[in-house]
Amino acid sequence: MKDGFAPRRCAALAYATILRDRRALEPALEHAPGYRSMSDRDRAFARAILATAFRRLGQTRHVLAQFLAKPLHEMPEPAAALLVTGATQLLWMEGAPHAVVSTTVALCEDSTETYGLKGVINAVLRRIVREGRDIAARTAPRDSLPDWIARSWRKAYGPGGLSRIAGIQMQPPPLDLTVKDAAERERWAEALEAEILPNGTLRRREIGDVTQLPGFREGAWWAQDAAAAIPATLLGVQPGRHVVDLCAAPGGKTLQLAALGARVTAVDSNESRLKRLRDNLARTGLRASVATEDVRRFRPKGEADAVLLDAPCTATGTMRRHPEAGWIKKPGDVQRMAKLQLELAGAATRMLRPGGWLVICTCSLQPEEGEQFAAALLRNRKDLKPVAIQDGEVPGLAEAITPEGGLRLTPALWADRGGMDGFFAARFEKRT
Repeated sequence: MKDGFAPRRCAALAYATILRDRRALEPALEHAPGYRSMSDRDRAFARAILATAFRRLGQTRHVLAQFLAKPLHEMPEPAAALLVTGATQLLWMEGAPHAVVSTTVALCEDSTETYGLKGVINAVLRRIVREGRDIAARTAPRDSLPDWIARSWRKAYGPGGLSRIAGIQMQPPPLDLTVKDAAERERWAEALEAEILPNGTLRRREIGDVTQLPGFREGAWWAQDAAAAIPATLLGVQPGRHVVDLCAAPGGKTLQLAALGARVTAVDSNESRLKRLRDNLARTGLRASVATEDVRRFRPKGEADAVLLDAPCTATGTMRRHPEAGWIKKPGDVQRMAKLQLELAGAATRMLRPGGWLVICTCSLQPEEGEQFAAALLRNRKDLKPVAIQDGEVPGLAEAITPEGGLRLTPALWADRGGMDGFFAARFEKRT
């Protein structure tokens, strides 16, 4: 079989699955025929094609439109997948043109829907080799965002903010790590060749195989984006306090709270995701009670001193790490999630003792799931009052504190250090 044939086939099949079934990238790849039997190198190549395809999808579609007689979405699904993944390699991945074109055309023989389009696909890809990069150079990163997201972000963050966010999202993400013992931070930074960010997160520019890095087996750290590591620090947790971590999987915040000495109860309805949390607890030697249950029905044993709710959301703040996220979500998902978030926050409030703190957060850049979520919670819950986040609690991020005392993190923050995920957090106290 030709070199690169199998990973290119997997990437095209997974691309079609993601858009058709609105499935996340990793599960789509895992279920693509032949993926699991490929070498590590080929699996990495397939993943790189797929991630780049979604990261640059708007721009790639624009280039393809210049050479197609009819719109891409009117073509058979397998043919569109081959065109997009093939064009992605030619435009954005330094793929050897002859290998990309010949292999993509050969893949047309896989399906009756594509066999008759071999000539079209060959001609289009050859024109991209000759002219595509000049056309792509006239596009901008913001052109690769789904239209509904681009409109939303332009309204929320302005044209400049939209461009800055889109620009950082075109770059591969770094690897961020949270160290279990803060006193060991400098030691592990040196061992891992990592930078220490202002909030204490360690950052490596390249991800690689995390399991082979120093400190993984002994559980000295865990992978967690710098933005995701901030909400747990806003609870002001003291050793021995009872903290409930809601929607806890895959568990980075649970580990943070346990490392601070809290008595943590981690709750999530997804058992398969909780397996990763349990694995990380075992690897790090940290302790927490874990419950597989719907947050809305869960009741802890005794009122909690603090509750952290990392609410389900559209995850548009993580599109740099999960570039398919914006393409498998629709505008209506934002409103649906916002309603669920309020329900979960109401349940979280009922678990809290009077005087206890609640922190809500979402990995979304949509105001409906951030600033508007916090405002709606205050309107709905008269037993809550806001507790503004202070400059000293978020080193290097004073500009991210909103006028209402919440925290709005965007990927463009710390751009000179590699950016971060988009997040929103707000803090409340339950009235006595």
